Amino acid sequence: MKTVKEVSELTGISIRTLRYYDEIDLLKPAKVTEAGYRLYDESSLKKLRQIIFFRELEVPLSEIKAIMKDSESDNRKILETQKMMLEMKRNRLNGIIELISDVLKGEDKMSFETFNEDDIQKIIQHSLKIMSKEDKKIIIEHYGDIEKFKESVAEGFKDEKECEHLIKIYGSKEKAVEASLKSTGTREEVSEQKNEMDLIYKQFACAMESSDEDMSMKAVKRLGKSCKNLFKMDNARVLLLEMAKDYLNHSQLEEATDKQYGKGVTKYIGSAIYRYYGVENLE
Repeated sequence: MKTVKEVSELTGISIRTLRYYDEIDLLKPAKVTEAGYRLYDESSLKKLRQIIFFRELEVPLSEIKAIMKDSESDNRKILETQKMMLEMKRNRLNGIIELISDVLKGEDKMSFETFNEDDIQKIIQHSLKIMSKEDKKIIIEHYGDIEKFKESVAEGFKDEKECEHLIKIYGSKEKAVEASLKSTGTREEVSEQKNEMDLIYKQFACAMESSDEDMSMKAVKRLGKSCKNLFKMDNARVLLLEMAKDYLNHSQLEEATDKQYGKGVTKYIGSAIYRYYGVENLE
């Protein structure tokens, strides 16, 4: 048995705080002597270490009390809760680190740089160059001829909001143009990318069904990697956060995705992306 003073010296928790924990029934001493001295045994110290851990994660005392009560005599459950909270903290740091990295690289600047006519024509010519005969046929059927298609694309680049959004995703006008001029790959590669996305969505569905947070976070990371490969970008954080917003707010997208991968999976993916980057769900 250790006295309240000894426990205070051992853990760094003040005597006043230990007394307060006793008063609110968060940590009761193992024994109180006739003279009124609080004594703590090994079980009490173990519980105190758990409380200290939660406090380091800035969990409110009321929540700690509820967690401890709910997990009474179940050390595994407490450890699983602690693991989950550490993962949440790690994910939040992931988002902060990537955000700082973007800022240091100048990738999150909000200044608008317009695409000039040369940039636009390069992108249009490249898209036509890699386009299949079937795709060109569809374009002609839709627009009437190739020239009208080129005019429509060029007009789209004059939309400041759309261009600013594109620049934000890629980090700069130069990187957006560079990505647009890169080959989109062969039909086989495109098919592989589609299959990969399908597998990722199925991974999310499995994670949702089994409540597996670790699997969910791995799926987000895999989705980011796939988007970087598909859209030729250095960092997919901005794009994924945009996707998360769509997943949480677009009913048509939700209906289509849920139909294919299971009810609730669309919002689950959006929330998972927010959790990964430590962003509050503003749904």
